[in-house]
Order: sequence, then structure tokens, then C-alpha cells
Amino acid sequence: MAMKLGIIADPDVESAKWVAQKGLHYLEYCYNGGNDVGVLEQRVPALKQAYAQYDLHLGSLGRWNEKKIDENGAIIEEAMDNTRRLIDIAADLGAPVFVTGVNYVDSLTYLDNLNAAVAFLRKTVAYGKEKGVKVAVYNCDWCNYVRKPDVWRIVLEAVPELGIKFDPSHCINVHHGDYLSEIHEFGDRIYHFHLKGTLNIAGDHVDDPPAGLDATNWGAVLGLLYAKHYDGMLAIEPHSDTWRGEQGDWGVDYTIQYFQKMLYKG
Repeated sequence: MAMKLGIIADPDVESAKWVAQKGLHYLEYCYNGGNDVGVLEQRVPALKQAYAQYDLHLGSLGRWNEKKIDENGAIIEEAMDNTRRLIDIAADLGAPVFVTGVNYVDSLTYLDNLNAAVAFLRKTVAYGKEKGVKVAVYNCDWCNYVRKPDVWRIVLEAVPELGIKFDPSHCINVHHGDYLSEIHEFGDRIYHFHLKGTLNIAGDHVDDPPAGLDATNWGAVLGLLYAKHYDGMLAIEPHSDTWRGEQGDWGVDYTIQYFQKMLYKG
């Protein structure tokens, strides 16, 4: 069992080269709402060539911040089409996981929202299964409410092959949960994992420094992931405006070195 250390990168050849220069072999794309899926489709041949040249692998492709459900509780067909096309790209590029979310519609009841989310996620998981790609929901609140335990206990039971993309910082900052307890309870359903540092003092959010220079108990996190036999990707997510330029580049190097010491190579 070996976890794979990688990083979120832009979906282009120059970023692939940069990832390789960092000594990493895995990367993730977050191709969010507003980005034309057709543009990414056109880049696939060049990306494949770059992967072969630099010995890289795509660990995950995801789409944040896109509404999937309309005001009447129906699946938005354009969003469903984008989802299918992105899963096709994930399969073509060899990514094992596609990450998505589902928006909450205020005009609907909680039950209707759950039914709508389950309908969309069942279709998405079924399509992913056809293409050999697993589907996970992200635990961020960006156009998504399927992000915490009370919803997961319902939706994951209704969609048994659905997984979670977990990021401790969202648990800490969005719904003030216990990230270790969430990993312990749902670790068997975690398909993808983000390494994003976050720092809060006396209840106030201070910054999101590089993972390893923050307050997250990363040793316990990795210990739990080993206990859950997680063997997916650990994707570094540089996030802070404080950490840009030369300092940001150093921060990425620090995080790489920090986690490499905790990764079993057997």
C-alpha cells in the first residue's frame, strides 16, 4: 500500500514540466465551473505527450463551482453533459477519480434536495463506472452541500459506490468539525485527499500556510489514512496569498519534503 504524493496544477504542458521539476509524478486538475470543457478536450493529446515525457500521472480531475440542480429540482443538462465529458477526459488521461459537488436549492425542501443530489450522483457514478473512473464529492462548500457527515450518512448509503475527496481545512473552517473523527468514520470512502494547510488562532482564521507549517495534525491524519488502507493520491494545494513567488515556491518544496518522510515506499 503506497500513497502517491502530487500537487494541483494547471492543465497545460508548462505546468506538467514544473511538477516534474519538483520531483513529483502525480498531479491533479481542478477544471472549475466557467471553464470551457472543449478547451481541455483539445489539450488532451499534448498532455498525454507531456505525461510520457516527464513520467507523470493524473491522479484526479474535478469540477468545483458549477450548479447541477435547477430551481425545480431537475438536473441541469448542460452540467450533466460537462460532467460526462470531463469523465471521458479523466478516463483518456488515466485519472482514477473524478471529483464533483451538488448545489443546494433554497426553494426546495431538504428532502427534495437530497433526492435531487442522489439522482445526479447516481447518474454520474454510473457513467464513471462505464469509463473506469470513480466519482467523489468534495467536502468544500463551493456550490456544494454534500460535504459533511450528516449529509454523507444519507447520500453515501443511497449511492454505495460514491466516494469523498477530503480536505481537513474545509472541515476546520467551514463547518468547524473534527477532521480526525470524520476521517475515522468515512475513511473507507475517501477516494482522493488534499494537503492544504490552515491556521486559526482563538477562533479566527489567520492564513492557509503550506501544509506542515500550519496547525493541522498531519501525523495523525496520515496515521488514520494508513489504518484505513488508503492508497490514493495526496494532492498538495498551495492556497495562501501570503505564499506567492519565491516564498511560495519554497513553501511547496517544504511541503514535499515534509510529507515524503511520512510516506511508506514499500
